[in-house]
Amino acid sequence: MRILAIGDIHGCSQAFDTLMEAIKLQPTDRLITLGDYVDRGPDSKGIIDRLIGLNYTGQLVALRGNHEIMMLDADRYPHRLEGWLACGGRETLASYAPSSKKKGKLNDIPDEHWNFITNICQDWWETKEHFFVHANVNPHKPLSQQSSHDLFWTRFYHAQPHYSGKTMICGHTSQKSGQPISLGYAICIDTWVYGKGWLTCLDVNSGQIWQANQKGEQRTAWIEEFSTYCAISS
Repeated sequence: MRILAIGDIHGCSQAFDTLMEAIKLQPTDRLITLGDYVDRGPDSKGIIDRLIGLNYTGQLVALRGNHEIMMLDADRYPHRLEGWLACGGRETLASYAPSSKKKGKLNDIPDEHWNFITNICQDWWETKEHFFVHANVNPHKPLSQQSSHDLFWTRFYHAQPHYSGKTMICGHTSQKSGQPISLGYAICIDTWVYGKGWLTCLDVNSGQIWQANQKGEQRTAWIEEFSTYCAISS
């Protein structure tokens, strides 16, 4: 069984579809998506639709990202709407608009999508050798005791080995180089797909990497090629 992790998608359905074609998902595979499905890119609605479909197969483990948190807060607390819109929410609402001549509204987002973000997405997930979070962790605390700030907002800078000895797989800190970064004990696979980068999938057991971009291009590599000399960007 392959355990495949995909970094921050940000509404980039062309890159996501191309990546899924490249990895050729098998019935025995487990797919972990690391959050930030919405905002910035052009097709947040399409990405949530695709993930809901994958969830029905029983193969998907979908984590929440800070952009899903902002989206939920914008719906619950009206005074936070403008903050979310400024961070990519406008692009998200546009993808839900009933026509190109109308602006999307929060009410245009279907209940099934809210349910996916609220009840299906998880804060973290782990195996015997790896754990998966959106952003980062406090290295001295178990996953069940992590703060929301660490799980959703803390950058990859100065990531430390977790006391469990497991390897952390995360996103959130976009690598403007388009390349993932591996510290050995921690791997970041947010590779700036909504900018000029790529969407990355990592087979955590073999170390194989697949990447795709919004132009429909593909490339492959191995995580060993991206060690600590790679620059960490914000």
